[in-house]
Amino acid sequence: MGKRERIRSRVDELPTAVRQHLDDMLTNVNISYQEIADEITDLGYEISRSSVGRYAQRTNAAARRLKEAAAQTSALLSFVRENQDVESTELATAIMIDGLTRRIATAEEEYDDLSIEKAGKLLVQLQRSAVYKERWRNARKQVIEAVEKNVKARMRQAIQNDPALLAQLQQLVSDAAAEEVSRDE
Repeated sequence: MGKRERIRSRVDELPTAVRQHLDDMLTNVNISYQEIADEITDLGYEISRSSVGRYAQRTNAAARRLKEAAAQTSALLSFVRENQDVESTELATAIMIDGLTRRIATAEEEYDDLSIEKAGKLLVQLQRSAVYKERWRNARKQVIEAVEKNVKARMRQAIQNDPALLAQLQQLVSDAAAEEVSRDE
């Protein structure tokens, strides 16, 4: 697997104030990369037009990713507000799957560098999450059924003389238990 080098450029070597000035000039679409490079060079820091262009591409990509993440977070918060019964594990799994899918879709050489072993481990981890969720649902269903059985037995003992009332109360408990179990589906 190839080793990726960390990106370093002439812009990274600039003092903070000069880099901020460069960033400010990049926000003005009327200033060309060559004009920016000339002005920074005039300040005593030699830099090429292509270096400015590569830096602009990197910062634009980072800004785009931040904007997308903010939009996704906003959408997720809205979804959670509207669907109070959504589990945090479902939300976390959805975020992970979305992130991995986008990473795979946009990967170029990184995807080629990803070993089969590592890709397999990632898939196993996602599947494990789904299995844990299903186990949790089954365990929760068993607890609900046990509580239902216990409440019905206590009601039967307390209301032995009124079978119609007992049947009505037991039906209410069964309906509540079924409603609770259906929330997980």
